[in-house]
Amino acid sequence: MRSSIQQLQEELNDNEGIELCARQCGVIGDVTKLKICYLLRHHPELSVTAIAKLVGTSVSNASHSLSKLRAVNLVKTRKEARTVYYSLNDEGISPQLRGLLT
Repeated sequence: MRSSIQQLQEELNDNEGIELCARQCGVIGDVTKLKICYLLRHHPELSVTAIAKLVGTSVSNASHSLSKLRAVNLVKTRKEARTVYYSLNDEGISPQLRGLLT
């Protein structure tokens, strides 16, 4: 019979949700990325230009931040003509992080 400490240790080691949240939190540790996530949590879809203006940064910086968020599956894109729209990826965001952005 395993001890309760060993069992808890195994649960923590095998918990993909905790690992996903840690990776995502590491990326949004930057103020700009956190602001972007907050905006997208409260507005279903925004262009990179609108995001840059709302966050108070350059389009280049917003675009770079969005690519980092996309790399950890936090945001998804939709292209319409030459404009790319961003939204939170509800399927990719961890429930723990979703709660933090509310």
